[in-house]
Amino acid sequence: MGIKIFITGGTIDKQYSTRNNGSFVFEKSHVPQMVKQARISADVALETVMLKDSLYMTEEDRKQILERCETSEEDKIIVTHGTDTMVETAKVIGKNLKNKTVLLLGALIPYTLGNSDALFNLGAAMAAVQLLPHGVYITMNGKIFTWNNVRKNKQLEEFEELS
Repeated sequence: MGIKIFITGGTIDKQYSTRNNGSFVFEKSHVPQMVKQARISADVALETVMLKDSLYMTEEDRKQILERCETSEEDKIIVTHGTDTMVETAKVIGKNLKNKTVLLLGALIPYTLGNSDALFNLGAAMAAVQLLPHGVYITMNGKIFTWNNVRKNKQLEEFEELS
């Protein structure tokens, strides 16, 4: 059994748009390109659930992500997600899902821009999902956190343990 990657949006998949006054928008997911660029040779199945800024995610969106994780044949799952509400989604999954390993990751800089952390974070998630025991985790910038002991420090723009 391989690894399932659920794509949900977030900065990782945003790109600069000259058509929308220089704003960042979703046109398509860049995760397939990232998997190819990183030369990931593991058995990976990609599925786009949504392309949404996590600030606009609803409880229904989180339930949809949970449902996809629950019904996935794979027990190793990666979820790409916006960083602003990643912790909230991890809590929904962590409180309800057992017997699978789920890693949530995002990026602080879009993949399409230079100097992005997206590719590194995907690589960390790929390694971690294969090594960690069942549970729900967030991985960002070389660190791994359990779903119930993490927060985003918005001043420092990084994730940190609660205790």
